[in-house]
Amino acid sequence: MKILVLGSGAREHAIITALLAEEAGHAIVAAPGNAGIAADVPVEPGLDPLDGAAVAEYAIENGVELVVIGPEAPLVAGVADPLRTRGIPVFGPGRAAAQLEGSKTFAKRIMEEAGVPTGRAARAGTLAEAERALDEFGAPYVVKADGLAAGKGVIVTSDRAAAVEHARHYLAQGGVLIEEFLDGEEVSLFLVSDGHTVLPLSPAQDYKRLLDGDAGPNTGGMGAYSPLPWLPENFVDEVIDTIALPTVRQLAAEQTPFIGLLYCGLIVTSKGIRVIEFNARFGDPETQVVLPRLLTPLSSLLYAAATGELSGMPRPEFALDTAVTVVLASEGYPEAPQTGRPITGLDEAAQVPEVTIAHAATALDADTGALLATGGRVLSVVARGTSFDEARERAYDAVARIHLPGAQYRTDIAARVARS
Repeated sequence: MKILVLGSGAREHAIITALLAEEAGHAIVAAPGNAGIAADVPVEPGLDPLDGAAVAEYAIENGVELVVIGPEAPLVAGVADPLRTRGIPVFGPGRAAAQLEGSKTFAKRIMEEAGVPTGRAARAGTLAEAERALDEFGAPYVVKADGLAAGKGVIVTSDRAAAVEHARHYLAQGGVLIEEFLDGEEVSLFLVSDGHTVLPLSPAQDYKRLLDGDAGPNTGGMGAYSPLPWLPENFVDEVIDTIALPTVRQLAAEQTPFIGLLYCGLIVTSKGIRVIEFNARFGDPETQVVLPRLLTPLSSLLYAAATGELSGMPRPEFALDTAVTVVLASEGYPEAPQTGRPITGLDEAAQVPEVTIAHAATALDADTGALLATGGRVLSVVARGTSFDEARERAYDAVARIHLPGAQYRTDIAARVARS
């Protein structure tokens, strides 16, 4: 199958790695890609993933049989729509359904209509409205940008002044949501959807704070692990029945079918499972620990979803091993990441057993050929093991072999589920 993967992050690199591991021998092209992706498959850096018409033309001219849209921006921009209009199978929701991620207000309305359990929230369009909502819900304060914010639009704080300042910043870009604080364990669950049927992948947990012990600012994610041995046995079934299917059916009833990856950001509270947020695509860094354990061919799931054929497929199967990923970030991330610095030691890191490296923000220097960091989260070091202790040991062994001046990473990823 000829597959076009849109995106340039570690999530897309992990998707491509999973597709390449299949015996089918797919022909994969990426746009725009990064240095790591370009080392694995051909890339089309001149193809703009936000230009739906250009992507459709490319797909038709090059015989692309499936387009996989990785990042949120092209989804919210509606890139899937012209592809579907021209009969090209595409994994990713259209513009209307992608508002499930693009607008927190839209997502809350869908949840309310569908009876999906979530926390109370109030949308604020002015600072005065935001302050009233903050005082109504009380501390800890939860303030979210209503639109896309690259994983950094949320603040959870007991400092009212900090919450007000966060609201002020994102009010300048649109509205904000003030939500009640929900206390419990967070879980990420991906579900593949063809607009009517959903099939679950394996749960994962990510680490959103920059520093060990869940300290520091929110980030796009500093690491993750899968599976989650502490979850109750019926957890996935409950999420399907009370959250995923009601949401997908509500969107279908509104003539905006959700075709793609429904990311359920969940929290297990004393009163039950609640939705924190929905995303309309694979999550990063959870994708890096979910897909390596997937035994069912990923291409079969993506294509069945894109063509409305999920109902005839069994639930995906996963290996019984564990996976841990540690994100290597640039100095200054997330506020002001230092870019352009050289990265070395990747060959040595790749020698650690069961370790792979997903590139996020990397490029080759045109003059010297050196690998450079081009953004905040640079690499995702992924390790598998028969236990979490083994996976953690391998991941951190590999991280120690990589050199990026000023690099940051957490040392406690998956520590809570390891025996030692």
